[in-house]
Amino acid sequence: MAGDYPPVGFHFSVEFTGLEGGTSDSQFQAVSGLSVSMDTEELAEGGENRFKHRLPLKSKYTNLVLKRGLVVDSKLLDWCRDSLENFEFELRDLTIKLLNEEHEPLMTWNVVHAFPIKWSVDEFNAQESKLVVESIELAYQYYKTLS
Repeated sequence: MAGDYPPVGFHFSVEFTGLEGGTSDSQFQAVSGLSVSMDTEELAEGGENRFKHRLPLKSKYTNLVLKRGLVVDSKLLDWCRDSLENFEFELRDLTIKLLNEEHEPLMTWNVVHAFPIKWSVDEFNAQESKLVVESIELAYQYYKTLS
């Protein structure tokens, strides 16, 4: 049975709201940084010397990193250039879906108000035969798990 095993991490999709590019703008070889942690504050109580109370403050989200083969004519790359080269920021939401073998979503994350903060390309090396990979790093406000 398919439900008895953990899902595979190589079958996923990424969709940007309001970014109508080709299929290459939704195909990535890796997504990382879908992570949240809680900042806390320590509070010492008078007379209690064994421990300090730890109180939750706020959630903290890491940057999202998307990797793919370099796409020369890309609406996503145009959006990154507008932000990084022209300092024209347009916040976008994106959806990351982990898919099953029928291409149906097992889990979905909605990333809210993302904007590019870094774009990089892997090194060029004449001694290796590999694709040129670009990395796009996004900051965002928060994400919600939809399913």
